[in-house]
Amino acid sequence: MRFLKALLIIAVAAGLSGCVGWRSPDGAKQTGSLVDYLYPNAKEAPTLAPSVVKLRPPVKVGIAFVPGANWNNGLSEAAKIKLLERVRDSFAKHQYIGKIEIIPSQYLQAKGGFTNLEQVARMFDVEVVTLLSYDQVQFNDTNALSVLYWTIIGAYVIHGDQYDVQTMVDAAVFDVQSHKLLFRAPGTSRVKGGATWAGLSEKQRLAAGEGYARAVDQLIPQLQTELDGFRERIKNNANYQVENKAGYKGGGAMGWISLALAALLAGVAYAVRRHA
Repeated sequence: MRFLKALLIIAVAAGLSGCVGWRSPDGAKQTGSLVDYLYPNAKEAPTLAPSVVKLRPPVKVGIAFVPGANWNNGLSEAAKIKLLERVRDSFAKHQYIGKIEIIPSQYLQAKGGFTNLEQVARMFDVEVVTLLSYDQVQFNDTNALSVLYWTIIGAYVIHGDQYDVQTMVDAAVFDVQSHKLLFRAPGTSRVKGGATWAGLSEKQRLAAGEGYARAVDQLIPQLQTELDGFRERIKNNANYQVENKAGYKGGGAMGWISLALAALLAGVAYAVRRHA
């Protein structure tokens, strides 16, 4: 039994790069694969070559969902926009981030690769793009197979019990010019259903939406941690060159120190005036 299960998982993995919407009597699966979009001809997880990244704060950022192979991928455009707005708010809290553009799905072509990503970046005038990939499995059978999901850094195996809705959303931040992955943040969720779920019932549809929302709930704090950590990591890293845009004076550690000193001096001056 284990041998047969292993063979079936391998078969799913072999067809995953070309599979975006998969259904079986045991359940349904919707996938937007980052690997399938950026590396459409890859036979294995890509090796990311070292390169020098030039960043010019305030950095202009685009945010988009990776496309699927067919339009009926289980997540409506309106639902995608709402999730992207939540991710946008995470970036907006950081001083070194400039404008943030939400990029509608129709601008990204299936299997478009970095050529398409560069075209979209020029069109929306952004330098860094955050790509959200996703994988959701709705299991209708207790014997449903585990499903293998291939991400930019490796594979996840998603297991399910009867009526589970398992969801993963992964945010990968790329510098467009160098094609370098700057950082990533995943989020996962598991929604339990009831025995009345069948086919595309209303309960199942609502559970699918809840699964995406919960996964993004988990993703956002990790994205915040990565944004803070990235700022610190690049300070003494030769692989990154940071040059502020004209008129921008923030972004470094000294900027925060200067703000703190200014606040302290303002407090002292106020205390002196009040005492006088």
